[in-house]
Amino acid sequence: MIIAWPSPGLPGGMIQFNQPDEWRRFIIGLGIDSRIPDIVQFKFRRAQALYLLGWIDLDVLKAGELAALIALELTLMDRYGGQIPKKKRSFATLLKHMVDTDGLDDAHIPMIVRTGGTAIGFVTGASEPCLSQRRNGMAHGDPFDGLPVGGLLELIRDLINYAYRDFIANTPPGLRPAHHG
Repeated sequence: MIIAWPSPGLPGGMIQFNQPDEWRRFIIGLGIDSRIPDIVQFKFRRAQALYLLGWIDLDVLKAGELAALIALELTLMDRYGGQIPKKKRSFATLLKHMVDTDGLDDAHIPMIVRTGGTAIGFVTGASEPCLSQRRNGMAHGDPFDGLPVGGLLELIRDLINYAYRDFIANTPPGLRPAHHG
């Protein structure tokens, strides 16, 4: 399998997997921090499972992208939802809040640090299609339209870990919370 995925120095690069086990190790290696609440863990693992099935049928990666975006939206509601008035609390607003209020920049996104490039415009909506547009198109349009977005699972992993960074810092390693309230 050859798939678009950022690599060092090549934000628009391609990577190749010759065996299913290589693909499995790669996707499992993109897991979120184990101290993040279980509900987000379950949703993100569902995205990873769909990505794994992409070895058999590449179209399934698109379903994995939607599942990952749903996990990100749940994360943003948990971490920032109480800071934004309910009537203004859209996925796009929550994403922009990460940058404008919580200090997210490219230097805080490990995938961008590793590969170069920028992702902030896709978070805030300054670049299109941004993350909220992608989610809306998949959820309300055709979820299987277009090719998989290279690196989307990794970017979402990094954004979830960023949103929970203070929570992670205050949870001892090896301790997994049942839920976060």
